[in-house]
Amino acid sequence: MKLNCRQYGEGDPLIIMHGLFGMLDNWTTLAKMWAKDFHVVTVDMRNHGHSDRSDILNYDVMMDDIRELMDELHLPHVSLLGHSMGGKVAMKLAQNYPQDIERLIVADIGPKNYPVHHRDILDTLCSMNLEEIKTRKQAQDFLTERMRNEGVVLFFLKNLYWNDDKKLEWRFNLKVIEDHIEKVGIAIEDQIYRGRTLFLRGDLSPYILDDDWPEIQVIFPDSELITVHDAGHWLHAEKRQEFYEAVYQFLKS
Repeated sequence: MKLNCRQYGEGDPLIIMHGLFGMLDNWTTLAKMWAKDFHVVTVDMRNHGHSDRSDILNYDVMMDDIRELMDELHLPHVSLLGHSMGGKVAMKLAQNYPQDIERLIVADIGPKNYPVHHRDILDTLCSMNLEEIKTRKQAQDFLTERMRNEGVVLFFLKNLYWNDDKKLEWRFNLKVIEDHIEKVGIAIEDQIYRGRTLFLRGDLSPYILDDDWPEIQVIFPDSELITVHDAGHWLHAEKRQEFYEAVYQFLKS
């Protein structure tokens, strides 16, 4: 699987993995900030952005994709940062290749099972007939009427592009995501990873609850938790400076 990636800076390598429906562009600003001290690699996960498409979407293959990218870029030892879906990939990779991971950073996701919670978004996207939508304004109006959250609408508009036939198309593989959405929420193994780990959560997000933390510490015994205040699931976008500083201090400590 060929993954699209961008590289910034020099130093100890840090690979950044986005969440479901995301792409590497979501992390460009932060990547450039960390690149003053680190070699930062942002990645489009399979079926997202400019990376190859596949009929398969699960954590085993996504882990293997990143492992292959490490080999391709000649990066035997890296730190990992993953948000949401990307965070589960990062955890799984650290569990299976602990000798190759320097630091693990997980943003607003835990190792537990999560029920499908993107159903409304998926239903909206699947009901959007891109054959009939002729302008980005029409697309924006369609999404705004159904999602009613400007930030979410703008996030999805970034994923729309004009293909060679002059028609709008999604950067992500919507059909495969819909077919495999249950696999995105599944729990990862309870295999213990003893490397240094940082979990970050938004205090307005339900993804990492106080009751989850003891279980997380069993699997990741050398872990710490930072709560970013007035932030939800997209804490890295909502509180960029706080997120930058927390990650930077952890990588430098």
